[in-house]
Amino acid sequence: MKFSFNWIRQLTENLHVSPQDLGRLITTKTAECEGVDAYGEHLAHVCVARVLAVEPIGSGRNKKVLVETGRYGLKTVVCGAPNCRPGMVSAYVPPGTRLDGREIGVAVIDGVASEGMLASGAELGINRDASGILELDGEPGAPLPGCEPDHVLEIDNKAITHRPDLWGHHGLAREVAAITGAALREPVRLDLLPEGAAPVRVEIEDLELCPRYSALALENVTVGPSPLWLQYRLQAVGLNPINNVVDVTNYVMAELAQPMHAFDWDLLRGPAICVRPARDGERLLALNEQEYRLDQRDLVIADARGPIALAGVIGGLDTGIHEGTRRIVLESACFQASSIRKTSSRHKLRTDASMRFEKAQDPVNTVRGLARALELLRQVCPGIRVAGGVADAGRPLPVPPSILLPVEWLCRKLGRAVEPAEVTRILKRLGFGVEEAEPGALRVTVPSWRATRDVSIKDDLVEEVGRMIGYDAIAPQAPAVVVAPPPPSPERLFHRAVRRTMVELGFTEVYNYSFVGEEQARRFGMDPADHVRVANPIGTDRTLLRRSLLPEIFENILENSKHYEHFRIFEIGREIHKQPAGLPREIPHMMAAIYSRQGVEDGLMELKRAAEHLMEGCELCPGFSRSYEHPARAGSVVWRGTVVGRLFELHPSLLEGRAAVLDLDLQVMLALQEDGKRYRPIRRFPASAFDLSVIADRRELAANLSRQLADLAAPELEAITYLRQYSGPPLPEGKKSVSFRLTVAAPDRTLSSEEVGAIRARIIEGMRARGYDFRL
Repeated sequence: MKFSFNWIRQLTENLHVSPQDLGRLITTKTAECEGVDAYGEHLAHVCVARVLAVEPIGSGRNKKVLVETGRYGLKTVVCGAPNCRPGMVSAYVPPGTRLDGREIGVAVIDGVASEGMLASGAELGINRDASGILELDGEPGAPLPGCEPDHVLEIDNKAITHRPDLWGHHGLAREVAAITGAALREPVRLDLLPEGAAPVRVEIEDLELCPRYSALALENVTVGPSPLWLQYRLQAVGLNPINNVVDVTNYVMAELAQPMHAFDWDLLRGPAICVRPARDGERLLALNEQEYRLDQRDLVIADARGPIALAGVIGGLDTGIHEGTRRIVLESACFQASSIRKTSSRHKLRTDASMRFEKAQDPVNTVRGLARALELLRQVCPGIRVAGGVADAGRPLPVPPSILLPVEWLCRKLGRAVEPAEVTRILKRLGFGVEEAEPGALRVTVPSWRATRDVSIKDDLVEEVGRMIGYDAIAPQAPAVVVAPPPPSPERLFHRAVRRTMVELGFTEVYNYSFVGEEQARRFGMDPADHVRVANPIGTDRTLLRRSLLPEIFENILENSKHYEHFRIFEIGREIHKQPAGLPREIPHMMAAIYSRQGVEDGLMELKRAAEHLMEGCELCPGFSRSYEHPARAGSVVWRGTVVGRLFELHPSLLEGRAAVLDLDLQVMLALQEDGKRYRPIRRFPASAFDLSVIADRRELAANLSRQLADLAAPELEAITYLRQYSGPPLPEGKKSVSFRLTVAAPDRTLSSEEVGAIRARIIEGMRARGYDFRL
């Protein structure tokens, strides 16, 4: 949320702090100020200039222009703007001025030395019009009217979601005045509002959805560009200048946090404006030229013909303001926050108005908005006239709530002593009504702009006093309360151990959304119908809850492969499986991936090593491959007789380079964990080792041979190690020799050479009985 320092200074008196210091004060006492940025610094050097002569340069669009700048004397510039002509007054930018990150110098263009430039509104950051240079009124040398250098304060939106009043400059100026001791100026003159009958009637079907709706009709309207000061101020806070009528409604929204809308009165049908739920199947062509299909969950503003606006979100194009508009109806309303939020989310349409209405606006503010808009329209639209009085419909305004605040209790909550007079002063500066209810207790009346969803109990008042005193003035002291350690969570501890192991193996953890799109699901052989569908997706490509971590990990691989030759990543997340009835089943998984653009790293073996670190003794069993897996490099991970995941390479058609993926079911792994470690004494007697080379079919798995040798060597076997593999003469075609080293020992003695020989012979005989031979 952007706030103009000049605007805040205009709404306060005797504000003597720098923008940077103000940003720090706001952060410590109100809301996080994420930054203070200079805006329009170049405007200190820009001045009004009159074009004296224009001379074409060749056959191109550039022209040699002589300008009188007053401040800088006569200057020659090269200008290609189509509206550049003798006698016009525009904006001159002298050499040495930094404009949009670049320094303006003396440049030779088409053989002519250009001493600076004439600039458009877009180039100066005043508006977004780049069609030609600015056309102004004024004397050469004068600064641009109402366009002085400013600073923009960036306030974190998340820090003010509970403060609807802080979504406007006047609300923040109130906070600034309370913090600094400056006086707050009131920009609204309610005496400007006319009395009498209104020419338009307002009807509200549901006062819960629309507690108040105010309207004011005006005529003799002339639609045109706003003055520069208004365009510049809106542009500084991120709003797009459009025309004088629309700009005034946006100005009031940015100043009072009261969204407004203007209808072309002559395009309305019927004598009344009706606020009602939409009828199923109704449609609205909105100002963004998009058509929305509505239902009874949407609140609309309607005339006799149908919806003319989606309440609190966006107006309709058919009744919008245009160049020929001569009569308007200004709308200033208050809507139910949750209704606006749901409508905005349902239609994926988030606007400046909806962001404010969903914070629960002050119903008192509707007529204040009309009064302020009327004052501004008289400035920017000379000759405009009010037609009748204010149409104001709604339920009675709520009585401001009052809260009993014991001062001793407040001091105990704060952890420091505060005098009742100081509490009274702080609360009054923030707009609260304060009076002594009884000795030692204050009766505090909450102002309407803080009563919608912010301040309702005495604990809220403690926060108000505490933040204004300054939390740094309160000595930190831990509360004297009994604490108990939380019950242990085996799953959390296990996940931490897995995460720690993967990081130690050189993997980088990634975090992904739990949402995927239908195309992502189909790419990996999953039917979108088997997924849980998101009722309110964050995007059109995020409509399903994921049944596998693979789609997002694959996106991570694709994105990182653009920047890195090789990398290792992993994610711990939950697969969400749809059930026939009840809630979906969530299964924790760990998925790791190793990518190599040149294929120099054997990712499968590295991931197998990672699996062995996590599950000692696990095995890889080759099996069928899925459509997205390499047909010859895929299999299941088995641990303690149970399949716990898969290890595979992605199919070469999916990406350039090679990517191996390990997918483990953490829930199954946790269930297979042993309850505790068992003590095994250190071997006291020496072991003996011997090598065996088994001749087997070329497709025989080394792991299968190792397992059979281990079975025959038990119980004396201490260890078995794979050494090497060989195929070729003198072995028969289709055969290979796989060599292992076997280590045998006894717990109570040293095995004799005869015993070791007997074990070796037993193994050879057993393997030959199973159809294998040996290279002896």
